[in-house]
Amino acid sequence: MPALIGAGIAVYFALPREPAPALGILALITVASMRYAASRMPALRLALDATLLVVLGFVLITTRSAIVDAPILDRRIGPVEVRGYVELAEPREGRGERLTLLVYHLAGMPGDAWPQRVRVRAMAGGDGFAPGDAVILKAHLAAPAAPALPGGFDFSRYAYFAGIGAVGYSLSPPLADPEAPPPPVTLQFLAGIQRLRRAIGARIDRVLSGETAAIAKALVTGERGGIPEATNTAYRDSGLFHILSISGLHMAIMGGAVFFAVRFMLALVPALALRYPVKKWAALAAAGGSLAYLAISGTTFATLRSFIMISIMFLAILLDRPALALRNVAVSALIILLLFPESLLDVGFQMSFAAVVALVAAYEALRQRGGAPRLASSGVLGFVLVFVGGVVLSTLVASAAVTPFAIYHFHKTQHYGVLANLLAVPICNLVVMPAALATLVFMPLGLESGPLQLMGLGIDAMSATARYVAALPGAVGVVAAIPTQAFALVVAGGLWLALWQGRWRVAGIALLAAGAAIAPLAARPDVLVGRDGRLVAVRADDGRFVAISAAQARFELRRWLEHDGDARSPEQAVAGAGLTCDSVGCVAKVRGTRVAISRHAASVADDCAAADVLVLAVPAPGGCTSPVKVIDFLAVRTAGTHALYIDGARQVRVRTVAQERGVRPWSPPHPWSAEGRRLAAARATANSPADATGHQAGPTAEHEFSRRGVARFSAPLHMLDTLQLPRPEVEDEVDEGGDN
Repeated sequence: MPALIGAGIAVYFALPREPAPALGILALITVASMRYAASRMPALRLALDATLLVVLGFVLITTRSAIVDAPILDRRIGPVEVRGYVELAEPREGRGERLTLLVYHLAGMPGDAWPQRVRVRAMAGGDGFAPGDAVILKAHLAAPAAPALPGGFDFSRYAYFAGIGAVGYSLSPPLADPEAPPPPVTLQFLAGIQRLRRAIGARIDRVLSGETAAIAKALVTGERGGIPEATNTAYRDSGLFHILSISGLHMAIMGGAVFFAVRFMLALVPALALRYPVKKWAALAAAGGSLAYLAISGTTFATLRSFIMISIMFLAILLDRPALALRNVAVSALIILLLFPESLLDVGFQMSFAAVVALVAAYEALRQRGGAPRLASSGVLGFVLVFVGGVVLSTLVASAAVTPFAIYHFHKTQHYGVLANLLAVPICNLVVMPAALATLVFMPLGLESGPLQLMGLGIDAMSATARYVAALPGAVGVVAAIPTQAFALVVAGGLWLALWQGRWRVAGIALLAAGAAIAPLAARPDVLVGRDGRLVAVRADDGRFVAISAAQARFELRRWLEHDGDARSPEQAVAGAGLTCDSVGCVAKVRGTRVAISRHAASVADDCAAADVLVLAVPAPGGCTSPVKVIDFLAVRTAGTHALYIDGARQVRVRTVAQERGVRPWSPPHPWSAEGRRLAAARATANSPADATGHQAGPTAEHEFSRRGVARFSAPLHMLDTLQLPRPEVEDEVDEGGDN
């Protein structure tokens, strides 16, 4: 069921335009009616059942999209006064805090145009605000960032479903707003939880320090902002980054530790153990402990997803069912997709369920063979062999399951990830997380020092492992982007292998092979033009990009290099050979095609006459018809990053971010684009008053000037500079392509 519902959700996201609201409901009614009429035809009924689940997934996501719909900022504004309640405060190492605010006032805009939430990077020096606090600050705001290139991560889609309509940065530390109305009850509750989390963090800081304390707080309270970036990099490059983020691993350890501890203590009382279902009591206690850990760890989507998964397993124990079964995993996925259908595209959701499905499928296969229980019962040596073998097997299975997702989303592989996990995961399972549980148990008594010191020793051992493995030659491999079709085939093949039984399972291998075969066949762009027209990269003779860029475009260029499977830094790409530049621009020869990048009015005429592809950071002048493609300021402003594919002499294909995204609630057409102008004209006509005859008045003169003026837009260079997109280094989007 979850796989078919997920297919319907995927269909929605693949559409180029938002479907009509009634389309899904009509399809659901139609298929349900056909299913009822085909009740006596088993084969047709089975096909219609599958179709019904696909349509149900489509209806779920269209409904969810309508529910979360909220205004999105359509232009850059600021400095502007923002007042809002703090929903989330995330310390950033050396960079103040990142605040998510529930807006109740935005100066200079009507109330119906206020974004529901804004995410801003606040300067250090504030009072340390918690959820529920009302703050006031001056900020520059912009719409959530579009993808850095066609097919890249779309932060604006994530922000839409999170209710975030603007991102930006503050110009001064936030201040408390004494005139704010009382916050919502939910935020008042979150404020109490946040105070508890901060108190726990303060107690940890009294015993541990530095990196060790920061990791301990991340594992106990979910607060990762204090971890040094060098430590994050070491864990990421070694394949251990999943340990730093509270997920199913941590929730399972915490819940499992409570379950076995309570069951053990109850078993010590014969009067209880012989008369009552102490196993079920332990499951209830473990569910309660997991709920408490969910609250303390921040109640993020990842921890909520993990809590749902572990709760289903404890529910299975209460119902006398096997806790580890693919059926339970399917129920967990079904609940999450029913509540948050957009989570299908969340990389955390995908990787978590890929690992869990693979592990449970392997466990069920071993259980059917029965070898491990017999070996474990043969004495201490047998138990040790089973434990070590289980760690090795689970690491291999989980690593194999998540590798396709890491390649597709992050374009990287950790070559020694299995080694790192073999060394670090047992430390996490047997030392760090049990010590974290003991810390929470003994902290109310003031006895947390001992467990924290033990936890610190385990953390130091994990960090040493991460640094050692990350420093090994070739620890990290980079992989160019693979086609979505290849990724889909690999995922389908993996699910087929895990879910089917008997001879049918072999078909999954064919799907995996097909996906692997077409994975290297993705077309790679020959020229990339950034979303402000200033950043340009061309493919040199060595097959790698060489770029011309202002220093502020490092974030965007880094995404391009990662997507291309290039391990170089942005600085190395800019310094590469392949471009011939002077004071007025650059030229390059790419696949026999002359690419000119004009940076000054003095070079435009010559470039128009000689270039096959012309890139301008200003609007193109009239009469420039010789180049087969002209990419100017207006083109990239309205359609985002352009990817050019050169197929032959004067044969150039263009893909843009706007084409890839389509017109969706999270990606409305740019006001300067043809569709944006049509929509603006339609709104102006709809909102204009009717004349005495009942006819609508035409567009206003101001609107008509706006509509016609864009096509012949011209402005001095200093004005064009004010129209640039907010720079990634000074706005919140710098974090969105990373670890979120």
